[in-house]
Amino acid sequence: MTATLTGRPSPPAAAPAGARRSRVPAPLRHSAALARRGLTKTIHSPEALLDVTLQPIVFLLLFVYVFGGAIAGSSEDYLQYALPGVLLQTVVFASAGTGVGLAEDLKTGIFDRFRSLPISRAAPLVGAVGADLVRYITSGVIMLAFGFALGYRTSAGPVAVLGAFALVVLFAFAMCWIFTALGVLVREPRSVQGIGAMIMLPLTFASSVFVPVETMPDWLRPFAEVNPVSRCADAVRALLDGEPAAAAVTASLVTSAIVVAIFAPLAVTLYRRRT
Repeated sequence: MTATLTGRPSPPAAAPAGARRSRVPAPLRHSAALARRGLTKTIHSPEALLDVTLQPIVFLLLFVYVFGGAIAGSSEDYLQYALPGVLLQTVVFASAGTGVGLAEDLKTGIFDRFRSLPISRAAPLVGAVGADLVRYITSGVIMLAFGFALGYRTSAGPVAVLGAFALVVLFAFAMCWIFTALGVLVREPRSVQGIGAMIMLPLTFASSVFVPVETMPDWLRPFAEVNPVSRCADAVRALLDGEPAAAAVTASLVTSAIVVAIFAPLAVTLYRRRT
């Protein structure tokens, strides 16, 4: 005898948690996990936080109160000009730490262990860059907060301030790929730090970060005008001052995109060859 069962059909069984996570591409999950590792490592190493906490404050105090009177007549006036540039310089300097940290990890052999795991080959590299993005953001927030505490004032609205901050972080993200490629190519962390300083010092000081380009000698001015740091500093300064900034922002975005397009694939290729 056959019985016909009527009623509501039973609801489908819930998908397991692993199935829901599988919708995210595996390389992204692997990179995020290794980025968390990098953040945990930084949090448990207080000395590694000095370049994103104490260093921005020291830079701003030194440049404003040591050089401000000689350059602009008063520290208060120079603060209005210098803060956008020092904000950029601090975050860009922090991006150099990406290459140093990567070189240290490669030297200790931790990347050899990553290679033995069933993860994406590029995940350790992308994870390291992702973790350092948090350092850049932290450094920028500290610099802006301290600058406002010292008396910096902007006529721009909140959207323009956030846009200027995002532009700085994006530029630092682009620059970090240069140091990532350098960290993979050079085997000694000290060498990465030394070469990085040789790159960053001319880029930051021969720019509009601290003084207007017009005040520089004729032989230096052409380099300062095409310097990508000058382009970003001019864009950030225009945004924070409430001035027309479309052309400067576009130039900075194009520069950052070109740097990423060149050095990100180069860094990944060098990393895969080395590991």
